[in-house]
Amino acid sequence: MIEGIFSLELLFSALRMSVPLAFASLGGVYSERGGVVNIALEGIMLMGAFGAVVGTYFTNNPWIGLLVAMLFGLIIALIHAVVSITFRINQIISGTALNMMATGLTTFLSRLIFQAAGSSPHIEGMTQWQFPGTSFKISPLIVIMILAVILSQIIIFKTRYGLRLRACGENPYAADSLGIDVIKIRYSGVIMSGILGGLGGAYLSLEHARVFVEGMTTGRGFIALAGMIFGRWTPVGSFSACFLFGLAEALRMRLEGFGIPTQFIQMIPYLVTMGVLIGVVGRAVAPAYDGIPFEK
Repeated sequence: MIEGIFSLELLFSALRMSVPLAFASLGGVYSERGGVVNIALEGIMLMGAFGAVVGTYFTNNPWIGLLVAMLFGLIIALIHAVVSITFRINQIISGTALNMMATGLTTFLSRLIFQAAGSSPHIEGMTQWQFPGTSFKISPLIVIMILAVILSQIIIFKTRYGLRLRACGENPYAADSLGIDVIKIRYSGVIMSGILGGLGGAYLSLEHARVFVEGMTTGRGFIALAGMIFGRWTPVGSFSACFLFGLAEALRMRLEGFGIPTQFIQMIPYLVTMGVLIGVVGRAVAPAYDGIPFEK
């Protein structure tokens, strides 16, 4: 039984399951490194999933659907940025309101556009890339996600922009005294979270399901936030945590065929998330001014 559960195929399945979480978690790193808490990742992912289907449905081109997903995620993030950075509204309240708005808006627009309750028509997904000389195929979005993690690790910790982003999260007043435009940098971090979160949502609808289902993110945005915390607000750490959550999800799917009660199996990813959060409480230190509005 154990050999039937744990295998190389399970690891590949875990990687696929971790993709939407990793994109959203990476977006959270950009936002919170700049000092803005973004619990709207759930809503951003949901809008991204919906945008990907809409774009693909009307153009029959999943790459255009991917661009629409990024645009929809960016719009939600921009609203969050305006409300929380410019008007200095409580960032938790703003994110919660945007999550609720995204849930209602996608449900309304889905029924309006597709004339069907619950889900959209099935769409064409992305063509898998095949490695030369092998039969191994991989989704382009997995490749994009891996590249995004590597590039983000370099950008945040090895570039001038990354230094300024981190400075705005650690001490925006000191950064401002050095001539750094704190508002602009914070906006850029939140906008990046929208683009990346939109990509995460797009993976769910373009690759995972190839259809939009109302509320299909099912808490993945919050799991992505947990991954970001467990990963100590770093791209590589966040990806590693999301892979762990993906492994839990893949394991849940495997266990369904072994006669274990369904109710217990469905709890596994969330139990892992709670366990991770309990384990890092008091040890994971957020940027000093994370969630604190900047007033010049």
